[in-house]
Parts: sequence; C-alpha cells; structure tokens
Amino acid sequence: MIVTIERLGHLGHGIARDQDLRPIYVPGTLPGEVVEGTPDGDKLIDAKITTPSTDRVKPPCRHARACGGCQLQHASDAFVAGWKQEVVQNALAGQGLTADFLPLVTSPARSRRRATLSARRTKSGVLIGFHGRASDTIAEIPDCQLLHPGILAAFPGLQALVMAGGSRTTELSLQVTLTRGGPDVMVTGGKPLDASLRLDLARLVETHAFSRLTWDGETVALRDRPALTMGAATVVPPAGAFLQATQEGEAALLSAVRQALGPQKRIVDLFSGVGTFTLPLAETMEIHAVEGDAAMTKALDLAARNTPNLHRISVETRDLFRRPLEPDELRPFTGAVIDPPRAGAEAQTATLAASTIPVLAAVSCNPVTFARDAKALTAKGYRLDWVQVIDQFRWSTHIELVARFSRP
Repeated sequence: MIVTIERLGHLGHGIARDQDLRPIYVPGTLPGEVVEGTPDGDKLIDAKITTPSTDRVKPPCRHARACGGCQLQHASDAFVAGWKQEVVQNALAGQGLTADFLPLVTSPARSRRRATLSARRTKSGVLIGFHGRASDTIAEIPDCQLLHPGILAAFPGLQALVMAGGSRTTELSLQVTLTRGGPDVMVTGGKPLDASLRLDLARLVETHAFSRLTWDGETVALRDRPALTMGAATVVPPAGAFLQATQEGEAALLSAVRQALGPQKRIVDLFSGVGTFTLPLAETMEIHAVEGDAAMTKALDLAARNTPNLHRISVETRDLFRRPLEPDELRPFTGAVIDPPRAGAEAQTATLAASTIPVLAAVSCNPVTFARDAKALTAKGYRLDWVQVIDQFRWSTHIELVARFSRP
C-alpha cells in the first residue's frame, strides 16, 4: 500500500487514509511524506518513505531508532514548534476559542534533570534505559541527548543499586532527580528490604554520592539534603514530588506567569506543589498556596519560613478536586495562578469563573483540558489574552503552556 501522510496525531504518529478513507497510522513519518508499507489493521508496518518531507532531519541521538523516549527527533525544530502550537490552536478551536500566541520556548538538549528509567538485571549485568516504542524491551541509552549529563553520570551507581536489589524476573523503576546534594533516587519494584540489603544500599549511596535513596516508599539512606533552589528559597521536596523536568523549562514557565500576573498585592497559587511559582513570586507579593499533598505543603511551608525577605506566604493542604476554593474565599486576591495535573481543574475552574479575580495565570500540560477550562472561564466573562507554548519535553509530543485570562 502507498499512502501520503496528511497530518500528525497527538501521539506523533503520521496519519494517512486508505482507499476507503479510513485512517492509517504510520509512526516516524511527517505530513506530506509518501510511504509504502504493509497494512496491519489501522497501521502500516514495514513502512518505507519514498518521498521524504523537507522537515525531516537526521535524529541527533544515535539511540533514536531503538529508544522510545523521544517521538519527534526525525522532525526539524521549526516543524515541532509549529506542530505543538497548532495542537493548542486546534484544541481551542474545538471549544470555539482563538488566542494570540507568544513566541514558543524550547528546552535545550541534554537538559532533563528528572527522569524515570526502567532497569532489569540480566545474565551479563544490568540494563538501564527507556522502553523501545510499543515494547517491553529496555533500550540502553549511554549517549542520550535528552538527559542532563548529571543523570548519565549517575548510571554506574544506578547499575550497582539494581545489581544489589533487583532480580532477573522483575523490572525496576528508577526515578532520578538532580539536586544540589546529588541525585535523588526513588526505586520501585525492588527486592524486599532486609538488614543485609539495607546495609548494601546505604553503602552504595555513600560510594556514588546520591543525596537520598527511597526504596518502595521507604527512605533507606540520606547522605545529603536533596535540596532544590526556587527563587531565593531552598526546598527539600518529598521523594517523588512533582518537579518541572528542566531548569530552563521551569524558568520559562515562571517568566510567563510573571508576565501574565503583572504587579500584584496578593495572589492565590492553586495546585502549588512544593512552591515552583509561590516561592519566586513571594519576592514581590503575598501568596496563599494551596496543594492537596500534605508532604509537599510541608516542604513549601518549611522553605518559606527559612527564607528571609519574602512577602507573607500562607500554606493550605486541600483537595481542590473535591473541595475547590469558593468565590467568597477567592475574593481577597488580586490574581491567581492555577497549575493542575493533566486532568485539568474543572471544579476549581468553575469557582474561579464565578469569582471577581481580575487576572489569572493558567499553566497546563494538556491542551484538551486547558481548552475545556478556558471555555468555562470565557463563558463567565474572562478574556483569553494570550497563550505561550513551552516545549519543556524536547522531541516529545508532550505540550505545556501558560495563558493569561483577565476580566475586561
């Protein structure tokens, strides 16, 4: 079968149509490319590109073909930027909305400071990396162009952890975060802890200069504080806490939030996490931070108390899905930041829409739920002033954005 790719789907697959106009999905292709392959259900396998797109480039990483960590290394940066913005535009159009877009910001290569790796013991040693595309096979990534060099430098220590606490029958998940005290490592799927394993793991943490090791939910070693810098503050997040994937991406998100808010007296930070926005913004304004995870609000509160010269920060642990802040509770604030997970914040958005807050900075990692929530806000009188796409997850289909809403 010979097909022409019409567009990319949300997973980055090329989409063509067969003779009956049914969609055919072809991974690793770009719009305009002519592809020949064997039909297999709604997919085209053994695909060969007979006419490549002018946007096709040589993948910068030698692991691109085997590894599933990146979906778009075969596309030019300009194409990826345009495609990601188009995804957001289409999501908004589906809700009858349009917006002005600020210039897109992309994180550089080799900047991912947080990653979840897969690992397994083998006959010859240890295998660590990302899964191959649509596969349970782990692809080794010694020259990964996505991960920060500090994470790659931690691989010998990670391999030693897997050798000590892994097995050949199960796969381990290794969440690694670079901190000022060294890599913070959270392992799930390892052997049950006993006295001998605890001792071995503690020795490995010292040998390889990890800051903290968490093993299936239990902290087994703390060599140094896994501290992060947020504005002028130092935060020690709980193991596994949400953190922006790159420092450059975090800085771009913060810059856009500052621009959206402008000068404010007192704002509310909804889904505040450990203080990504709260702590830097508190250098110029009072903030009430609300987060559903008690361990994260505790870390944020401690960081706020130990940082001089900040405006007042109050912290509240509250499930904003079940119990959103109501319009009367929102009345004291002159601005709001809202940064929900991928599911969006339908309940909290409804109460924001009914509030009198003059300006909102909305952060999202899902264009579809963002557009849904944007529709709810504009239906109640807010204006969508602009959107900025932040390509923090370079070469992936993941999209983040910041938007400004205001009451005319």
